[in-house]
Amino acid sequence: MQNRCLATLSAVLFGAAVGSIATTAAFAQAEQCSNRGQLDTLYCDEDKNLVADAPKDPKKWRDPGTLVFAYTPVEDPAVYGPIFKPFTDYLAQCTGKRVVYYPVNSNSAEIEAMRSGRLHFAGFSTGPTGFAVNLAGAVPFAAKGTEKGPHGYHLIALVKASSPYQKLSDLKGKRVAHTAPSSNSGHLAPLVLYPLEGLKPNDDYKPIMSGGHDKSALGVLSGDYDMGGVASDVYERMVARGTLKADDFRIIYKSPIFPTSSFAYAHDLKPELAKKLVDCFYAFRFPESMRKEFNNDDRFYPITYAKDWAVVRKIAEDSGTPYNKSAYDAEAKREADALARRQQQQAPKPQ
Repeated sequence: MQNRCLATLSAVLFGAAVGSIATTAAFAQAEQCSNRGQLDTLYCDEDKNLVADAPKDPKKWRDPGTLVFAYTPVEDPAVYGPIFKPFTDYLAQCTGKRVVYYPVNSNSAEIEAMRSGRLHFAGFSTGPTGFAVNLAGAVPFAAKGTEKGPHGYHLIALVKASSPYQKLSDLKGKRVAHTAPSSNSGHLAPLVLYPLEGLKPNDDYKPIMSGGHDKSALGVLSGDYDMGGVASDVYERMVARGTLKADDFRIIYKSPIFPTSSFAYAHDLKPELAKKLVDCFYAFRFPESMRKEFNNDDRFYPITYAKDWAVVRKIAEDSGTPYNKSAYDAEAKREADALARRQQQQAPKPQ
């Protein structure tokens, strides 16, 4: 029941995503700005660090009594509420504000929630971070990591251990799962990296959008897909949790390393509140339950979008999916259509 309710909420947000982004821009009065770069007209980047500046007018700063937080829907969003509870409880104490976890079932819904002001800070998965920055005014400042630095992950290509497939080129004409159109490892990276291994998406196979990294892995296990490209950290968490058994799979491809999910605040938070939030993030140390869930990461490590997301921006450009509004609208529509198809397939059949 909970998953169905979340899916309904996400569908409503999806329906609003493309239209709302257009109407928000139409009704908002953009500030005078000497430099925007790739940012939407609602935002300004006069210091040229590639992220939105705080509004010049203090009247536009937000200092809400309740802070709303979401985490990227790389898996069932219901999984992460309990996982992050020690952190959200700590943040409430550290900031002196109520903190609410807001589950979202799609990248587009999460981005739109921040753009529209319903979301104050969030963890965005690697690929959608660029859309969140350019279209929702997100300011990335941290990633999960250790004292040695931020955590990274790989795109891995999973097949069943019992399958005959040994390399990517063996999957021509087969059922290959991608996750979502805006996902870095789940879609954009395969468009750029698979052809180097002899497998061209859209030519050698038609990507099937599974809706999530967990769904791709589970679909490979069930036989729905012959191969699925997933984020290695998600796969490792599922194995550690007992959701999957590593012996059931074979990894036939592993990409270079990518940065993991970014944590970002909304650009129009009152600067003192934004600084307090960032300081609280950096001071927090993961309890045992979070370290176990997040591959022994024990803290939020400082990052910048300009430096740490350079490789991701290059993947987006090379795959023909730059982080601009027209690309976002196209990706959001494809993502919404894929969600609608999955919901239709999961609907009870009439007796």
